[in-house]
Amino acid sequence: MTTPSEPGDGRLDPGLSAIMSERRRLTNLAYRLLGSLADAEDVVQETYARWYAMSRQQQEGIESPGAWLTRVAGRICLDLLGSARARRESYVGEWIPEPLPERTEWISGRCGGTTADPADRVTLDESVNMAFLVVLESMTPAERVAFVLHDVFRYSFAEVAEIVGRTPAACRQLASSARRRIRASRAPAAPAAPAAQQAGIVRAFKQAWAAKDIDALIGLLDPDATATGDGGGLVSAELRPIEGAERIARFFADRTSAVPKATILECTVNGQPGLVARLDGVTVSVLAFDVTGDRIKRIWAVLNPDKLRPWTTG
Repeated sequence: MTTPSEPGDGRLDPGLSAIMSERRRLTNLAYRLLGSLADAEDVVQETYARWYAMSRQQQEGIESPGAWLTRVAGRICLDLLGSARARRESYVGEWIPEPLPERTEWISGRCGGTTADPADRVTLDESVNMAFLVVLESMTPAERVAFVLHDVFRYSFAEVAEIVGRTPAACRQLASSARRRIRASRAPAAPAAPAAQQAGIVRAFKQAWAAKDIDALIGLLDPDATATGDGGGLVSAELRPIEGAERIARFFADRTSAVPKATILECTVNGQPGLVARLDGVTVSVLAFDVTGDRIKRIWAVLNPDKLRPWTTG
C-alpha cells in the first residue's frame, strides 16, 4: 500500500513537502466553499488521494502542483455543493454552517480550541465569520465558488473558469452577482462594531441571560433582531428563526431554566466573540453573534452535536 511519504515506486518523494504545504490553503478554501469543517477535511483527503493515484511521471508532468490541487479541490467542492442543496431541503429545521473553534479563548474558560489539526484549523478572518458564511449559503454553487476563489483567494477569472467550467466572462458575472448578495445582506447605516465593543456586548448578553433579565436582554438586541437555531433533528431546537427583541429575550430567559446546570463560556467563534454552553464537559451549544452599531442584530445557535465535535475536548 502506498502512502504520501512512500510513492508507488518506493522512492522518497522529493516534492512531498511542497505538496503537503498546500494542505492548509486547501482546508481554508474547502471550508469557505462548504461551510463544514468535516466536509472540508474529506475534500482535502480526496484531493491528495487523486494526486497520489497518479504515477510519478504524471505528477512530474504537472507544471504547478499547487494549482492542480486547487482545481481538483474546487471541482470536488462544486459537485458537493450541488448535492448539499438537495440534502438541506430535507434537513430538519434551519441549517447553519459548522462553527469553528479557535486555539485560545478570548476571555476565560477552556473553549475546545486546543484540538490539534487539521492544518492548524482554518485561518480566521472576515471571510470566515458566521454572517459571511450564512450569506454564502444563499448563493448558487457556481456563484459561491467563483466569488470565494476570486474575491477571497485572489485567483484570476481565467483560473476560476477552469474550475467552474465556464468562460472567464461568465465567472466575472457570477462573482459580481455574489457581491450584490453580500451588499444586500448588510445594513447600510449600521457598520460592524469594533472587536472590543463586540466582546463587551456579548459579555453583557451572557450576564443578562444568566440573570434572566429580560429588560437587559431587550436593551442589547436590535428591535428587528433574529435568532436562529440548528439542531439538525438530533436535539430540540426552534424550527424557524425567532424574530424581534422581546421574543428572543423571553426565549433565552426560558432556556436558562431548561438547562440550569450548563456552564456558559465566552469564546471566539469563527474569529469573533461568541458563547459556548457546556454540560458535564460536553459542548451542547455554540452561539455566534452579528453585532452592528451597539446592538445584536443576529444570533446563530448551533446545537447539532455532529457540528460540535471539534468543540469538546477529552
